Amino acid sequence: MKLLKKLSPFYNLTILYIIVSLISRIILLFHPITQSSFGFLETIKIFGFGLLSDFFVFIVASFFLWLYLIFLSNSKYLKPYGYVIFGLLVALLIYVSFFNTILNEYGGALPEIGIAFIFIKTLLFGLFLFLPKYRSKFRFWMFSFVLFIFVVCIMQNAISEYLFWNEFGVRYNFIAVDYLVYTNEVIGNIMQSYPVIPIFSGLFLIAGLITYVIVKRSKNYLNEIPTFVEKMKISGIYFALFALSLLAIPFLSNKENSQNIFANELQANGLHKFYLAFTNSELDYFKFYKTLPNNEAFAILKNQISTISNESTLRNIKAEAAENHKNVVLITIESYSADFLKTYGNEQNITPFLDSLATKSLLFTNLYAVGNRTVRGLESVTLCIPPTAGESVVKRKDNKNKFSTGSVFAKKGYNVKYIYGGDAYFDNMEDFFSGNGYGIVDKKTFKPEEITFSNVWGVCDEDLYKKAIKTMNEEAKENKPFFNHIMTVSNHRPFTYPNGKIDISGDAKSREGGVKYTDYAMKQFFIMAKKQPWFKNTIFVILADHCASSSGKTELPVDKYRIPAMIYAPDFVQPTHYNNMMSQIDIMPTLFGLLNFNYQSKFFGQDVLKEDYKPRALIATYQNLGFIKDNILTIISPKQQVKQSSLTLLPNPKVGAEFQLMYEQKPLEKERTDLVNETISYYQTASDMLKKKKYQK
Repeated sequence: MKLLKKLSPFYNLTILYIIVSLISRIILLFHPITQSSFGFLETIKIFGFGLLSDFFVFIVASFFLWLYLIFLSNSKYLKPYGYVIFGLLVALLIYVSFFNTILNEYGGALPEIGIAFIFIKTLLFGLFLFLPKYRSKFRFWMFSFVLFIFVVCIMQNAISEYLFWNEFGVRYNFIAVDYLVYTNEVIGNIMQSYPVIPIFSGLFLIAGLITYVIVKRSKNYLNEIPTFVEKMKISGIYFALFALSLLAIPFLSNKENSQNIFANELQANGLHKFYLAFTNSELDYFKFYKTLPNNEAFAILKNQISTISNESTLRNIKAEAAENHKNVVLITIESYSADFLKTYGNEQNITPFLDSLATKSLLFTNLYAVGNRTVRGLESVTLCIPPTAGESVVKRKDNKNKFSTGSVFAKKGYNVKYIYGGDAYFDNMEDFFSGNGYGIVDKKTFKPEEITFSNVWGVCDEDLYKKAIKTMNEEAKENKPFFNHIMTVSNHRPFTYPNGKIDISGDAKSREGGVKYTDYAMKQFFIMAKKQPWFKNTIFVILADHCASSSGKTELPVDKYRIPAMIYAPDFVQPTHYNNMMSQIDIMPTLFGLLNFNYQSKFFGQDVLKEDYKPRALIATYQNLGFIKDNILTIISPKQQVKQSSLTLLPNPKVGAEFQLMYEQKPLEKERTDLVNETISYYQTASDMLKKKKYQK
């Protein structure tokens, strides 16, 4: 009985969470959007299994509560331990405040957050240590504050689940994960849609009253802080329940197997659904988006891509001339917007080499990235498919043995590699590329003497390119052509790079410095490459993975997706400008056309140099799927929503017509149904192929 009293904070918060979850489940059951009826046994299952799920999920979610409570003690303030701990905290605070740490390597607000956290921890420990008379009062208010935070989180989650259900009629899914990425837009939408101040005022008031009751019922934990032995017993009970929860949660999740979707959603626990959405990274197109009959969707797609066959995107590409097995180096540049280049009107002179190279290349002046994450860019040039709802295929479980650009090269006898300056484990790149036949060259393969500079993202671009040259020299000895996909890292926050290379210090950590150093490193790469015997037989494809920023006044600001792209191969590809609109997914099929490859694929991307190519571009976020054609942007979104905007270029007299970037986007007065259907056809058929695993080789 005494030990149970020691568990009072856990016990009281668990009871609160279950009560709040029960009330939420009842409210959602009778919500107008829940257009379904439930039988007696189904209702018992909803609430029985549902409340069990709530209990086990809270056990896992209360890990930080256990961590806080288990470290409550008076002994750590005794001499000399208290002074030693305080000294270590002060030293840590000085270190993170005045020295370069991994927090500084990442940049952004993270260093300030880390310093603030350690400062507060040091300050509180000092107060407890040097003011022992007030220690019990300090601890009481800290204890109350921690419980208040848990109560607020429980109440806030219930409100969030209600608002999400009110919007979509389901528990959390990948859209909720998406909301974490687009925080500004989401907060703005909430502020405009709901009476936020009254809601949060009521939330904090109710949370305060509930916290008062819980603190009163849990005060015995502070009055008699458990001994070391009692804490071990408490921990034993907690971890036994924690282990049981890890088994019970997926078991109960598998019981969400009713034919009634509402029953499954009501039975589920919202936090667990959020976790599943975060790990599975998918959003069911057919459940949330406007659709067409599948045969109609494929028929419309076939009208756009004449070489596809019936309800499949399988294409047999036949060339009119002999194949040319030149080496290919594909360089995807991290976060490189078109407006960084002088060619597009930039006056900072931060891309002198790329501007020069553009005059010697086949330059695609009107090309759009499919998304705003590196994994989207990698997906587009590797699989050549539209950016389907949810996370990139790169990060999904079913990401292997696809029809990829690498597989096309491999069948032609090429060595195929992915070369990356960081750890390819990041963003699931290693799993994706190795699962699609690429050899991996990443930071793990660099010898210590090959690294002159690195930060949290990996080695600097110069080191990366030197490694790439070594790799290609070794491949050339095998008397086989090679295809190497190089992914740069230097143009990424914190924008650090070796000093003395350009006229902007790496210590400045500026975007302009990152862009200029990336340009400088690429120049050094080509200086080295031109000295190699394989250079004259090599084609270089250079493009960005995505723009530096995708935020704007609209859901899909078109100018924030425009990226530079070029194909450079002296004596093989004539320097010229290709000005028609195209997508990132078209770049590799266009290259295959230049090489006269005969191949089989399921690419949605097309050879834009062919006469039957119909200009269009695909751009997207995790859930807003866009299609640009005829100066109209069509966006399909969850809840079967469709929006269309007219696109009008805003002239910039400093650049030529083909390099105009800025668009005015206005709602279309009359719907272009044909473009709506084309948009649906692209995204629905791609989603269908991936869902039914028909995109496998």
